[in-house]
Amino acid sequence: LVAEMERIGLKRCQAIPSVGHPVVYGEWLEAGEDKPTVLIYAHYDVQPVDPIELWETPPFEPDVRDNRLYARGVIDDKCGVWFNLKALESMLAATGTLPVNVKICFEGEEETGSPNVVPVIKEHKELFAADLMLVSDGGSRPEMPIYISAARGVIDGEVVVTGPWHDVHSGLYGGIVHNPVHMVGKIIGAFHDDEGRIRIPGFYDDVRPLSPAAFEEMNAQEGEARSSFMEDARVKNFWGVPEYTFMERATAQPTLDVTGVYGGYQGEGMKTIIPARAGFKATMRLVVDQDPEETAQKFVDFVKGFATDTLDIEVTIRSASAAVQMLDEGPAVEAIHRAFEATWGKQARILRSGGSIPILGTFQRELGIPMANLGFGVGENGHAPNEFYMLEFVQQYLDTGIHFYYYLAELMQGNGETAAREES
Repeated sequence: LVAEMERIGLKRCQAIPSVGHPVVYGEWLEAGEDKPTVLIYAHYDVQPVDPIELWETPPFEPDVRDNRLYARGVIDDKCGVWFNLKALESMLAATGTLPVNVKICFEGEEETGSPNVVPVIKEHKELFAADLMLVSDGGSRPEMPIYISAARGVIDGEVVVTGPWHDVHSGLYGGIVHNPVHMVGKIIGAFHDDEGRIRIPGFYDDVRPLSPAAFEEMNAQEGEARSSFMEDARVKNFWGVPEYTFMERATAQPTLDVTGVYGGYQGEGMKTIIPARAGFKATMRLVVDQDPEETAQKFVDFVKGFATDTLDIEVTIRSASAAVQMLDEGPAVEAIHRAFEATWGKQARILRSGGSIPILGTFQRELGIPMANLGFGVGENGHAPNEFYMLEFVQQYLDTGIHFYYYLAELMQGNGETAAREES
């Protein structure tokens, strides 16, 4: 990435080291002081490929089938990296200049909560300072361009329950040694009531009700979203707290989900044991005003409340990030609408996202940069086998990116920094 940015003409290109994966940085600041400075964010890391046996072709050997590009990360989020670099390269090659000042921030830990990126941002605040942050994660549907106005925060945690020092015979020790798998099931079963409400004390205390305008806008997509999600998930019915609409549950309410459970014998046939160890992994999605550290502690306290003198319970919080509210009006959003109108023939639909981009909360808290979303993905299976990008949208979306930067320069002409502050 550093070499590619240098090749297309960006300056100060470097891989800033961290305890984990480096943060890739580059800049081009020659548009002039009266032009806004845009910090472009995307991530170059990807989801694990598991289960590998479901991939029709090797996940890291890109394959084109039926005008689709299949490869791990192709829509989440290597397209966010690639389209921005190609848009910048196109403008520099054609004109020798860019319409706005640009800084690049490509990170490599988004899928694991960006734990080692936070210190980099705090240490290099001046380097990353900008008038606007363009978040290039996510994308659009084939029939509809999409603008994400909000993203939930996320907490990743793991619980490990330990009993005997090794697996023991269930015939000899059953009924006298506490089974760690039983405790795991008890804890998981206590997280929700029968309708899906989270039963951790105080979990909902800071949840902010939606404004009437936001509620109306969100629920205008209720029927279409239900159909789309139903088709994608292929479930018979949805589940969740009945007093909230489908879209509220999917994007505007917090969640707690167990993402993996382990313990005991997993092979064929039977093995008569009481396992020594069992555990589970969980994620919580947070909404605006929920403090990630406080919410994580409520989770820890709840799980620790199951402690006994017969088992050890260990809780680890791996990452915790806040929800993010992006711009939903102003020059940057207008520039995105105009770009889509010029290249797709329609403005973007404004939607809230149920997903998370963990590092964005740190950018908002530490740098105070207003944010807008222009994701470049059009495809499916972002966190699943056989992830693909629909190649018919490559030229169209590249044009969208180029149009956006020129419209942004026009709409934020003058004091870019002041304009961005007024938007925020």
